[in-house]
Amino acid sequence: MFDGRKVRRHKNRHRIVAAMLELVRAGAISPRAEEVAERAGVGLRTVFRHFDDMDSLYREMADAMRRELQPLVSAPLGSPYWNGKLDEMVLRRAVLFERAMPFKNAADVHRHRSPFLRKDYETMRAAERDALEAALPAALRKNREFFEALDQALSFSTWQHLRRDQKLTQDQARQTVEFAVRALVAASAK
Repeated sequence: MFDGRKVRRHKNRHRIVAAMLELVRAGAISPRAEEVAERAGVGLRTVFRHFDDMDSLYREMADAMRRELQPLVSAPLGSPYWNGKLDEMVLRRAVLFERAMPFKNAADVHRHRSPFLRKDYETMRAAERDALEAALPAALRKNREFFEALDQALSFSTWQHLRRDQKLTQDQARQTVEFAVRALVAASAK
C-alpha cells in the first residue's frame, strides 16, 4: 500500500509539471494553479501538496527545460575556426532560443518577485557569455566593445525582441542575427 501511494505521488508530481509545461508552451504566460490542476487531472490541493507555491513549480519546470535542452547546449561546436564557431553558435542559439522562448517569456513575468528565477536568469546569461568567450580568440575577447556588441547580438533578449516585438519569423530573426554578427566581425577587422 505504501509503495502504491509513493508511486501515485510521483506520477501526480510529474503530471503537474507536465501540465505546467504544456500550458506555457501553449502560450499561457502565467498559468494559475487551478489551470495547472485541471490540465494535470488532479485537485488543486494536490498541486499545493506537491509544490508550496507557484515559484517552486517554476523551479521544477526550469529543471525539466534544462534537462530537455542540455544536449543542445553542451554539444561542442564543430568548426576549428572562431568565425565558423560563431556561425554555428547563431544556428544553435536560434533553435535553442526558439524552444525556450515560451518559458523565458513566462519566467520574465515572475522574475522580479522570484529569487530562483532571477538567479536562473543570471546563470543563463553567464553561460551565454562564457560560450561566446570560449569561441573567440584572445584578441577579440579583449576588445570589450566588440565583445559586448557581439554578446548582445547573440543574446536571448535580442532573439526575443526580434521574434516577439518585431514579429519576425524564425528564419528572418536568424538572418538578422547572422547579418549583425557578420557586420560586427567585419568592423572588428578594420
